[in-house]
Amino acid sequence: MCLAIPGKVVELKNEDDEVARCGTVDFQGNRVEVSLALVPDAKLGSWVLVHAGYALERLDEKDALETWEWLKEAKIVDEIPEELSPS
Repeated sequence: MCLAIPGKVVELKNEDDEVARCGTVDFQGNRVEVSLALVPDAKLGSWVLVHAGYALERLDEKDALETWEWLKEAKIVDEIPEELSPS
C-alpha cells in the first residue's frame, strides 16, 4: 500500500529550474524538502500531496482537510493540522 500525505509548501527553491524545483513542505510542524517538479503550479502556501519525497499533485484546502480526516479515521495520524481544523 502506498500512502501520500498532504502538506503545505512553506519555502520554494530552484524555482527557475523545472527539473530541480523543490521546496520545504510542512506536515504538522515536521518540515521536509520535497521535489515539486511534478506540480509546476505549486507555490508558497499551496497544499500538495506528497509520497516518497515527491509532491504528486496540488490540493485545495478542502481536499487537504478531507484527506487528513481520512488519515485520522484510519488511526494513521492522531490529529488534523490546526490550520485545517474545522471551526
